[in-house]
This record gives sequence, structure tokens and C-alpha cells, in this order.
Amino acid sequence: MSTFDGLLHDFPHIRVDQFRSASAHRPPLACFLSHVHSDHLLGLESLRAPFVYCSPATREILLRLERYPHRMNFTKGILETRVQTYKHLKSLLKTIPLETPTRIELAPGNEIQVTLFDANHCVGAVMFLFQNRDGKAALYTGDIRAETWWVDGLARHPVLLPYAAGIRRLDAIYLDTTHASRHPNNQDFPSKADGLKELLEKLNQYPDETIFHIAAWTFGYEDVWTAISSFLHSPIHLDRYRWSLYKSLLPTTPADLPVAPEASPMVGFNLGNHRKNGCLTPNPHVRLHSCEAGSGCPVIEGSGDGGGVPYVQILPIVKRSKRGTEIAEVGLGGGKGDLDQIHELEMGDSATFSSLMSLCEARIGDAAVLERVKGMLAGALRTEHGRLRFEAGVGEWKDVELEGMALQEFIHLLATTASEAPNGTSTSGSANDAEDLEPIHSPPPSLPSPLLPQTLTFPFARHSSYPELCYLLQTFRPVDIVPCTVDHAHWTPDVSIRALFGHLCSGDVFAHDDVMIDAFAARQRETQAGTPETRDGDADEEADVASAGVATEPSKQPQPSPSHPSNHPDLAKPTQHRQQPHAQYLQPPDTNPPQHRPPSPPSPIPSIRQWAYLAASQEHSLTWFSFGGLLCTRGHAEPDFEL
Repeated sequence: MSTFDGLLHDFPHIRVDQFRSASAHRPPLACFLSHVHSDHLLGLESLRAPFVYCSPATREILLRLERYPHRMNFTKGILETRVQTYKHLKSLLKTIPLETPTRIELAPGNEIQVTLFDANHCVGAVMFLFQNRDGKAALYTGDIRAETWWVDGLARHPVLLPYAAGIRRLDAIYLDTTHASRHPNNQDFPSKADGLKELLEKLNQYPDETIFHIAAWTFGYEDVWTAISSFLHSPIHLDRYRWSLYKSLLPTTPADLPVAPEASPMVGFNLGNHRKNGCLTPNPHVRLHSCEAGSGCPVIEGSGDGGGVPYVQILPIVKRSKRGTEIAEVGLGGGKGDLDQIHELEMGDSATFSSLMSLCEARIGDAAVLERVKGMLAGALRTEHGRLRFEAGVGEWKDVELEGMALQEFIHLLATTASEAPNGTSTSGSANDAEDLEPIHSPPPSLPSPLLPQTLTFPFARHSSYPELCYLLQTFRPVDIVPCTVDHAHWTPDVSIRALFGHLCSGDVFAHDDVMIDAFAARQRETQAGTPETRDGDADEEADVASAGVATEPSKQPQPSPSHPSNHPDLAKPTQHRQQPHAQYLQPPDTNPPQHRPPSPPSPIPSIRQWAYLAASQEHSLTWFSFGGLLCTRGHAEPDFEL
């Protein structure tokens, strides 16, 4: 899930994929939206200015998205519902064709050039290349799947060729770091083509009359639909809401072009005077389905009390580990449930949360269920949205009218949902979870024949693996990298930009690391302060660490912005790197001299000798490789002194 704050250091007058107002920054003169996944829409529901630039497909889908936020009225003791859409943005959304350099005047004398590139992520998803007259250039990736063929295509594009050839350098890449770590679960993702090949081979074993349901829970599985429909010679049924989203990709008039390359294969086109249908259909009487649960499909769910027919469920996953464990795709990288008509409980502030907790404690008698409900609510409060999503129209929520529902009844439904959820199951985990992670899926009704599986899984990751990110960065060798997905609470130096990607950059100053090291040091100091062993005997050692450049005052939760102020002029950054032991993932360092850069502000990061002290003493469980490897950069002609 994206945690990017929307700010680009060299382009301070624009915002990208984060639209909440911030008093510490000037209002933007232009905004840019990479795609329609919900974690990239924060603040867009209340935006009134300025223009928002996006791809044509993103505009059409965004204007038709529907969400149903529910808030608790404790005075009346009921739930209140409203419909949230983005239709008010119709006059603000401006589309730019892909691969077309476009100049945008932000103000008189202030002009930038932006070029959109397909992100290989979902329909309408793009990257942005920003350039200005001062020669600055930044590539914002949004969400990407950097498969080898895709990166090679970027390197050959006329606009990006100067950066891939080394004639010019990108000052920064704002990178999708959903899977940026050396954990085994983030290595060696099968390509999308290999995943589809596996799926088609499995489908080929089933009888011709078999009914299939494709669990496409968000945007990004358009290629899966096209491949299955073509292979089995059957259209795919979508419910009314999903069909309306994709039908919007049709051209307005016969003379117009489709708004996305995926439009014609999915929703059809005109061939002369004849209408040719695509692979998607609103007609439910077909073999293939990708309709939303609870939408009333007469085939999958049946009508009346008869129930639906048996079917085979098709579930995408990220990959399988060496032990055969399936890494679930649901929730990774954001976008969970974006193809559904989302119902969300607005948690509001801490006072609302406390009132709800008190009501749950008074109404839920089972202690185990109460703890699970509390966990659900607390987890929702910690998210960017601060909202709890639930599947209205499914299971206990089926045929339930939420508008005006008594809070006591709502809490009963929450308790029932919590009690029926499998222990330890989560649909919003990380691919960095333990190797013994269990597959996540809900088996459909039994098939007449027990010889073939009722559930088919296939690898189809929509975000890049760590080696794929390395290949992208090796191709362009940017000066700096800013990660767009960061776990601030658990960040450690071994996932810093220097440790993961430093050898692939043409620069040696990583602004985001400056911010995160400060926060990491403060967090470690707070942890030590609460440990009895550090109160007396280790006081001198703590003072030594503080003198080595670790911050001594608590700092606020950082945002991944490269504009963090520095205030320690006596501390220098390492300027040379050693190759990591993960040779199969990392490329050799660049042998060309790095591009000259103007002097950077002093950094609060410890110097090499101070890094060495922390690593040698294993402070905070750190080792040499936590800092990307350490290498002496000078001789020993001068005497060393004790730290």
C-alpha cells in the first residue's frame, strides 16, 4: 500500500497520488493521478482545485467509482450512510495520451514537461516522467510490475533513451517498493505470461461444461480475463457495477478511439457497420464469471432458495515459496476490494473509537470474540484511511439494510463476522510474512467429480519483485531513489535505499535514508530507555552512541520526502559501496564516475567510522550488512581516536 506523501523534491509545485492538504506546504499548482487504486486517491474526494492530470482510462473509471462510507451516530444509536463518488472532479480531470511529451504551464514562466508510460499494473495505470527547464528529471513509477520485457521497452523509448544510455541522469526515481527487500518471498516472481500458461494448462483438464469463477478483487486482472475467455471460447460475466466501470472505456462516438488498449478486447469495438463484442458481458448465462459476491448472479448464487451451481474458483497469488506455500495476492500493495461497491465504517477520531470499544465491551459477552473484534477495529484505525471495510451483501451481511441500523445490531454482526473468520487468517498481509504462511482462499461448493481441484491458483503478481526492481534501476542508474511504500514503524537500516539499491545509483546521497535513520535512532533510544538494563550501567554507552551521530531528541513520524532538513555539519556520509553477498540479485557497481552534483546540505547520518562502531558492537542488533557493507575510504596515516 502506498505511503507516498505526494511531494517531489525538484518539483515542489505539484502533487502526485496524495491530495490531502498540508499546512506545511504550499497548495499545488497541478496534481497527477497514476491510477484508480484506493491507496492513491487519498484526499481526492474533497479536492476542488487545481487540475488533476491522468490517463484517459483512469478518468473514465474514476468518475464511476462508488463507495458507501458509514459513520456511527452515538446520539441516535444508529449507522448513517452516504454515497461517495468522484463525479465532482469531472471538470478538474484532464487527460494526457500515453508516451506523448506534454508541456504544462503551472504559472507564468513556470512550465514542466510530463510524459506518461504504461505501468504494467492495471487498466489506466501509468508512470510519470517529469522534466523542467533547469534540466531536472524525476520518474514517478506509481505501482509497477517491472518485468524484463517491459523494462527493455522503456529503455528503447525515444523519450527515456537518453536516461537509459547514460547521456542524462534521472535526479530521482520515486519507486514502488511494495516488495523491496531480500526476504525469500520477494524473490523470483513468475512472469505474468508464465502464470497464465500455468492457469491455461490447468483449465485444459476440465470438462467443457465446467463453470469457473475468477476472483478478480481489484483492477489489474484484465489480461487474465482476455486469456481465459479466448482459450475457453466464452465471454465472462460481470455484475452491473463492474460492467459499468469497464464499459466506460468504450469510445463516445464511433469515430473516437478507445481510451485504453485493453478496451477493445474487453468491451468490443465497431468493425465497419458491425458491432464486435469483447470478452466481458453483463449476461450471466455463460460458463465464466467474475461477478462480485452478493451481486445476485443467478448462476453462481442461484435464485430463491435453490442456491447456485457448483463451480471452480480461480484465485491469483503472488508466488509459491520453495516449500510450496502460496503467498496470497489479496491486499498486497493496496487496491483491495476496489472492484466492489465498497462499504466502509468511518472510525473517525480516537474518541469515536473509544466509544465504539466501550459499546463492544458492553454488548459482546464472549471474551475471545471481543478480542478479535477489538483487533479488527484497531487494525482499521491504524490504516491510512482509518476505516473498516466489510463485504455488505455477503454472508451475515447479505440482505442487511445498513442505513439506520441500530448500533447494537451492527455490533452483533461484527461479532458474528469475527467469530466465523479463520484464526490467524489475514487478507492484508505482506509478502514478507513467515515461510509457513497458509494459503488464503474460500472453497466454493463441491463439484460432482472429486478428481479435479475445486480451487485453482496461479501466480500473477501485479507489483515488482526485488530483482525486477534492481533490473529497472540498473537500466537507468538514477542519482537518488525515494521509496513509495514504507513501513515506518518497523524500518531498519537493512531496508534502506543504500543497502538495497545504493550500488545501482549514480549518486551517493540518499535523502530518504536521512529521514528514516533519524526516526530509527530515536525509536531505538526510546526502546532502550524503557529497558531496566540501560538505566545505569549502560548510560555511558548510550552517551557514546549519541555522540556518534544518533539523534538525542524524539522526532515525529517521518514522511518519505527528500526535503528533510539536516543540522549536523560535522557528520559525513559514506561515499563508496561494497557489493552485497546477494550476488544473484545485485549487479556490479557502476564503473563510470558519478555525475557531478552540487554540494548537498550537511547530513545527520553517522560517518563511516561511526557506522563501523555501531556494526562492530552490534548495537540494536545491527551488523555490517545492515548498512550495505562498510569500506574504508582513506588510509591510516592519521592516528585514530576512541569513539
